[in-house]
Amino acid sequence: MASTHSDLITIYIIKSDGSQAPLDVPVNMNLSLMEVLRSDGYPIPGTCGGIALCATCAVDILSGNEKLSPAGDQELDMLDLLPQSTEATRLGCQIKLRPEMDGMVIRIDSES
Repeated sequence: MASTHSDLITIYIIKSDGSQAPLDVPVNMNLSLMEVLRSDGYPIPGTCGGIALCATCAVDILSGNEKLSPAGDQELDMLDLLPQSTEATRLGCQIKLRPEMDGMVIRIDSES
């Protein structure tokens, strides 16, 4: 169930084994999805440090994609390089978490 506190939202993560895990995240710190996932121990390399140059933070947005800002040209260029990229794929480093993203569902395929 989604959080009710306005500074805290819950996103749901579908892991590579198909299990789902909720993750409560603050939205008042201007954090990216990549930063939140990495701080919680998910294996998101984020090799470029979050400037959309490596695509190692790619995730699939299964629910809530309509709440995201459209991908920019640099993000789209990186997504084009990913062979497994779909319309649901976004770079976690380019997604700044906001209150309206409460309940968003993402899939992490690179989990090991």
